Amino acid sequence: MLTDVEKILIGLAIGLAAGVLSGLFGIGGGIVIVPVLVFIGLSQKEATGTSLAALLMPVAILGVIEYGRRHEIRVPYSVGIAMGLFVGAYFGAFWAGKLSNQTLQRGFGLLLLASSVRFLFFPR
Repeated sequence: MLTDVEKILIGLAIGLAAGVLSGLFGIGGGIVIVPVLVFIGLSQKEATGTSLAALLMPVAILGVIEYGRRHEIRVPYSVGIAMGLFVGAYFGAFWAGKLSNQTLQRGFGLLLLASSVRFLFFPR
């Protein structure tokens, strides 16, 4: 059984990796954090809930400052995305509560596979 300190250190390592990848590619929670949490033993639902809880904090502010400094943010899109995320996260969490962990893992795997195929074989 891991101590709370060990869990925090593992979380720190996961968060650091996700933060770097988020800053590079705009990804993090779904593609990095959730699979690692499932790998270390959390259920799909626990991993998703844990990832969302971490995102409650202003985790992206330093990345936003750097992209903003270079004028690489389209604010209207960001506002629309934030509004959609606000409502969508509720409905996603609600529906996730009605599905089994196995169904969620399979759906998540299909999402990652589709994303991989798109970026590998149909780059812009």
